[in-house]
Amino acid sequence: MKKVIELIKQWLIKFWAPLAIVIVMLSTAISLTVVMLHKQQITVQIPNLTLRKHYGIQGSPISVLKKGEHLQIIQKKEGWYQVRRDDESTGWVAGWLLKRKEPLKKVTPLSEATIVLDPGHGGSDVGSLSINNKYEKTYTLQLAKRVKKELAKTGARVIMTRSTDKIVYLAKIPKVAEDNHADLFLSFHFDSAPEKNQATGFTTYYYHRNNGSYNLAKNVNAAMNLPLTNKGVEFGDFLVIRQNTVPAILLESGYMNNKKDFKYIKSSKYQEKVAKAVPVGLQNYLTDQVETGQ
Repeated sequence: MKKVIELIKQWLIKFWAPLAIVIVMLSTAISLTVVMLHKQQITVQIPNLTLRKHYGIQGSPISVLKKGEHLQIIQKKEGWYQVRRDDESTGWVAGWLLKRKEPLKKVTPLSEATIVLDPGHGGSDVGSLSINNKYEKTYTLQLAKRVKKELAKTGARVIMTRSTDKIVYLAKIPKVAEDNHADLFLSFHFDSAPEKNQATGFTTYYYHRNNGSYNLAKNVNAAMNLPLTNKGVEFGDFLVIRQNTVPAILLESGYMNNKKDFKYIKSSKYQEKVAKAVPVGLQNYLTDQVETGQ
């Protein structure tokens, strides 16, 4: 017995270095495996999430996930997760809703949408000037942030082209929507006329008629119940919507160089009206799209 123990000691002394390396490697591999398995598991936090055949809001509904269900994540794509349920069935669900802990009053197509908001101008690009030389860029950012806050209540995934006072070059703005595989794009601006107090009102612009942009513009414009004149929906040759492949619109929500309009533009009450109207218009548009299968 003593000889055996002595042999083991000699063996350990001789091979302790490679043995230690093997032990460390095995421990690391086991730890990584446990972490990876944990990362690939997720529990549904809120009820009534739609499980779809394919990723995206146009994917055919398969079932509804229940709060507390344990899912295995198979893959991730464009913000969506392909998951496997306990019964081995699979499908796609909006990843941001799976992570959400705050309940939603209702899960709608808007909840599953990725929306890019573009506060016009920024940084050295100040935009239009008001009568008292205030910058358009200030109010487009204020408005976009309010819209983002309202959209967050619906569960929608919102991406901003800018969240601070910085310039985002025009050519890069449409790419934000494309790179994030957005469902919708909205650019916020305030108009300006050649002469002060010459023009008033708000207008909703589209460029592409056949990719959903025109219908999106109609739905958003119809939801706007504002104290300024509604000048309706018009074709607009603006790069940020012209070069956009997703349904895209541009909102001119008043004239910076009109005294009456600017009084509203800088008003938090007016901005809130616009911010609350936008989700209504988006929801109406997406509901029509889902129902018609377009």
